[in-house]
Amino acid sequence: MTDFKFEIHARSGRARRGTLRTARGDIRTPAFMPVGTAATVKALYTDQVKEAGADILLGNTYHLMLRPGSERVARLGGLHRFMKWEHPILTDSGGFQVWSLAGLRKMTEEGVSFKSHIDGSQHVLTPERSIQIQADHLGADISMQFDECTSYPATHDEAEASMELSLRWGKRSKEAFGERDSQNLFGIVQGSDFEDLRQRSAEGLREIGFGGYAIGGLAVGEGHNRMVEVIDFTEPHLPQERPRYLMGVGKPIDILEAVAHGVDMFDCVLPTRSGRHGQAWTWDGPINIKNARFAEDPDPIDPNSECPASRDYSKAYLNHLFKAGEYLAPMLLSWHNTAFFQSLMQRLRSAIEDGSFESVRAELKQRWS
Repeated sequence: MTDFKFEIHARSGRARRGTLRTARGDIRTPAFMPVGTAATVKALYTDQVKEAGADILLGNTYHLMLRPGSERVARLGGLHRFMKWEHPILTDSGGFQVWSLAGLRKMTEEGVSFKSHIDGSQHVLTPERSIQIQADHLGADISMQFDECTSYPATHDEAEASMELSLRWGKRSKEAFGERDSQNLFGIVQGSDFEDLRQRSAEGLREIGFGGYAIGGLAVGEGHNRMVEVIDFTEPHLPQERPRYLMGVGKPIDILEAVAHGVDMFDCVLPTRSGRHGQAWTWDGPINIKNARFAEDPDPIDPNSECPASRDYSKAYLNHLFKAGEYLAPMLLSWHNTAFFQSLMQRLRSAIEDGSFESVRAELKQRWS
């Protein structure tokens, strides 16, 4: 992993401003990764995503292995070429999606067998198969170890068994991945909301040795405050010289507090999912553009934004598009939300650099409370 260097340029308390250098470009941290589930960030061109400020996208192993098939993507030149995105891509392991299948899956020490939600076909996903799909077929710049997402709430015994299984799968993932110069592999800390289990998980992963460390198993129902507590007691056990990634998070307030506790990378479907349903994220919190109060509002969502969707279209027009069922409605709002999340990350990066992070944090918390 010689092409992956993580440099920390500034700190504010536990918050870090850094750069993760990859063969396909630099990733400025803290970073938010738009989710390209099926090789597309829904409703957006990749050019729009890049212009919004994203340095890296997330691809979904589970969905891509089922459709169009990871082998087909490989034959077509890999995921970057397939989706016309020449910058870094991180892929998840497929573990979370398989976990969410509930009655359609069967888990053993070897891996997970499951039925496709698309056509009912039978599949098996193991740590070795997950790495093959991510690193070899899709060509991900950053692959994730195969893990089990622990259900919440869980007893200590349940969480311990799940965490230990993820550690064993992490070791197998690392062995399958081997040593690569231009690709990286992250481990995933599990342990539900138990401090001792999170510590053991982090220490076990450090012993195996990964290029980065993710905090998994959160945003599964524990709530904002408990999430922050888990991050707070997990982060000290992660190596300072490696990037930290909070998986599947999320809301701006969650990102803000996680950055304050030392997290460097995030992903979530929220910007585009909200956009498809009429919710716009703003510096004063979310608004529902479909509400009647916007029907004659001539102002744009954000006149100071560099994003055309935020700056050049009135709220009245967006309200009309949703009421009329026009395709352009979710396209514009997804574009706006994607740009807003990237603007948020840039604001946090700048605040860490110039020493104003705590004042920015206090201001945003007050606005979003």
